[in-house]
Amino acid sequence: MLAAPLAPARSVTTRTAYWTRLLPALAVLACVTRVPSFVRPVWNPDEGYLAVQARLLAHGGHLYETVVDRKPPLVPWLYEAAFAVCGSGSLAPVRVLAVLAQTVTAVLLASLARRRWGDTAGRTAGVLYLLVSVGLNPEDAQAATFEVFILPATAGALWCADRGRWGAAGAAVACAFLTKQTGGAVLLPVAWLLHRAGTPGAGVLRLGAGFAVPVLCAALVTNPAGFLFWTVTGSAAYASFTGSELHVLGRGLANTALLAVACAGLIPPVVRSLRTARTARTGVADSADLWLWLAASAVAVTLGFHFFGHYYLQLTPPTALLATAALRASPRQRLSAAVFTSACCCALFVAWGLLVPRPELAHAQRLAAALAQRTAPADRVLVWGMHPETYWLARRTPATRYLTAGLLTNYSGGRDGLQVGEKYAVEGAWPVFRAELTAHAPALVVDDSRGKPYAPDRVPSLRRMLDARYEEVGTVDGAVLYARIPRG
Repeated sequence: MLAAPLAPARSVTTRTAYWTRLLPALAVLACVTRVPSFVRPVWNPDEGYLAVQARLLAHGGHLYETVVDRKPPLVPWLYEAAFAVCGSGSLAPVRVLAVLAQTVTAVLLASLARRRWGDTAGRTAGVLYLLVSVGLNPEDAQAATFEVFILPATAGALWCADRGRWGAAGAAVACAFLTKQTGGAVLLPVAWLLHRAGTPGAGVLRLGAGFAVPVLCAALVTNPAGFLFWTVTGSAAYASFTGSELHVLGRGLANTALLAVACAGLIPPVVRSLRTARTARTGVADSADLWLWLAASAVAVTLGFHFFGHYYLQLTPPTALLATAALRASPRQRLSAAVFTSACCCALFVAWGLLVPRPELAHAQRLAAALAQRTAPADRVLVWGMHPETYWLARRTPATRYLTAGLLTNYSGGRDGLQVGEKYAVEGAWPVFRAELTAHAPALVVDDSRGKPYAPDRVPSLRRMLDARYEEVGTVDGAVLYARIPRG
């Protein structure tokens, strides 16, 4: 009789010891795999866009009014908070948050795998995820942008649903959606788990309320009409690849190949399990929610037909879990081989991030230096290009809410086909753009199009403004600088 209470205590002790060993290991591995993220001031234009947005918000800007983007508000707010605490001169604070996001994702996946398949599976899932999470072009995998912050929310949604916590699962789906719209794809496997649980009535209500409340709050805190337009209804032209088919499909194939290399240790055991009679015991075929998660994430990658590398990050959590399911009944040598192969591939991608030069970053830095030299800190400027990080590097305020030429020409996403030009801009953008340039005439205009389809010669309104009010004063790496002509 006296011995009975010892079992729960021993269970708690065992569980504590397990996480005491695993958590530090996953945290260290997350730090090691993301070392390259700290060696460059900015990795891609999304980081630059977010950094400029955060500065504007900190100085009284309003999201979806004076600061706009086709994204939900959570990541701009995250950048703004990091800058408020640590200053806006470096992206290191948000890079630390990205490491934390990867660690949390790995821990949630480890917890899911351990609950289903045991202690070894938990360790395997966490480690495999972190090893493959950097398996893309470093400008996609190492940047502290939307997809990195989607992942803990999506993993959290599955974690909550796996335990029947439907309200929390709905809130996690909402967080994923409010990070980036495609994060809402995780609702599909969550709904499957709810269906399988056999409690549809109350569960659906809690799941729906958990999702709706955060989304409605975000809309009300910002601007409901602006929130709806910029996150849902205003992106129809962006989600088309007419005239750019070969361009975007080539990018898609390249990024698919990169992720396949990163997953070289994971794909074979999954395929092997699907082909053998032991599939039912490995748990791969029975993991319908994980296959739905992978399928929904694949649709999210495809949505919009742009196939940027960072989109593919959504595939990594379900892939890691499916590989863990496949490996749990395999001989130990196969598990070791999968981890070793993944570690070797991870090392290649980390080395790539540390060693390969970034010519576009060097160009943006030289352009920012010229811009800072020719203007005063209080001057507003216009950079007509696709690299908003120039504003952030130069510490200058944009003359307009449209931080790239993409929103004004539909060049967003690297589109190089027919649907690029003034008439393909975001609805209502040009009247607002002209009014802003009248109210806050830029002291310097930088044409950074460098032969792209959105060059001023192909945008009549911009060309007329430059001819009437500005004169060419220099060039930087092919970018043309225009200074305002003094009024006599």
